[in-house]
Amino acid sequence: MTEALLVLEDGRSFRGEAYGAVGETFGEAVFSTGMTGYQETLTDPSYHRQVVVMTAPQIGNTGVNDEDPESSRIWVSGYVVREPSRISSNWRSVRTLDEELTAQGVVGISGIDTRALTRHLRERGAMRVGIFSGDIPGDALDRVLASAQMEGADLCGEVSTDEAYVVPAVGEKRFTVAALDLGIKANTPRMMAQRGIETHVLPASASAEDIAAVNPDGVFYSNGPGDPATYDVTVLQGVLDRGIPYFGICFGNQLFGRALGFGTFKLKYGHRGINQPVMDRTTGKVEVTAHNHGFAVDAPLDTAVSTPWGEATVSHVCLNDDVVEGLELRRDGVLKAFSVQYHPEAAAGPHDASYLFERFCDLMESARA
Repeated sequence: MTEALLVLEDGRSFRGEAYGAVGETFGEAVFSTGMTGYQETLTDPSYHRQVVVMTAPQIGNTGVNDEDPESSRIWVSGYVVREPSRISSNWRSVRTLDEELTAQGVVGISGIDTRALTRHLRERGAMRVGIFSGDIPGDALDRVLASAQMEGADLCGEVSTDEAYVVPAVGEKRFTVAALDLGIKANTPRMMAQRGIETHVLPASASAEDIAAVNPDGVFYSNGPGDPATYDVTVLQGVLDRGIPYFGICFGNQLFGRALGFGTFKLKYGHRGINQPVMDRTTGKVEVTAHNHGFAVDAPLDTAVSTPWGEATVSHVCLNDDVVEGLELRRDGVLKAFSVQYHPEAAAGPHDASYLFERFCDLMESARA
């Protein structure tokens, strides 16, 4: 076995064995509490420049297939597991996870106490990390401290599509949506298509003119990586000026908050996994949801805020820590735009939040009427 070393920026280190490619990698150390769905996690563009620590003790049981990726490649910068499964057993499996990580050049480490590492990150917060395997350098900590911070990182342009493309509606077309790809997962336009939406996926750099050219019934901003404070929200404010129905998720929720005049901030260790409890305050229902975010919107939980486009309120809240998980914009009591901080497309994850796509359809139907 090839020796590997994980080094955190505060100096704590863990020794283990190489998993995946041999070499070195850097990123922000975060942990994911999902017990399943590792293939979707790895291919989620929101994890760009992050080293993901899996809290589930054994990973790789079902191997890798060609149906479940959420994008064209693995985006995590590093992968940390306690025990790699010795075999992969699933009727759709075509190769092992170790083989896939190696083929895509993803440096990982196995055989370390991921429980201790996760407890450390919960206490100290997400931080920079390096994984080194093969020839381990003597200045590993210095290399970690020289690596890039997540705060101030403008990353969505690195994961977005270069060219616009269209995902057609399944069956009868009901609506046309312009979706900005800030790191979109494949299941999002797929779920829209199932509801009769023709989705025009546009690059993250799309202009107001690009959006208008689609003649959309609604505008959608996707999930994505990086610091939301780096992204210009002028185009989104133009969407609100024109009264086009808007729906945003994750990064799109943070940008919606900024467009409305709220700030954003970095969470201590973020929310990642497929088991996060959120309350929809508009209905009083609690849903178990899939998350991947390290930033959040700074908005008052119990006060409506006047904006140039109407009254903004917090619609969803995390029951673990009261973090803002959704926003609504209403004018004269009528819903005009909304967003959530989590992943209603649930790939992987529970389907509790899929109703939000129906809410978007209802919003577009009302605007059309």
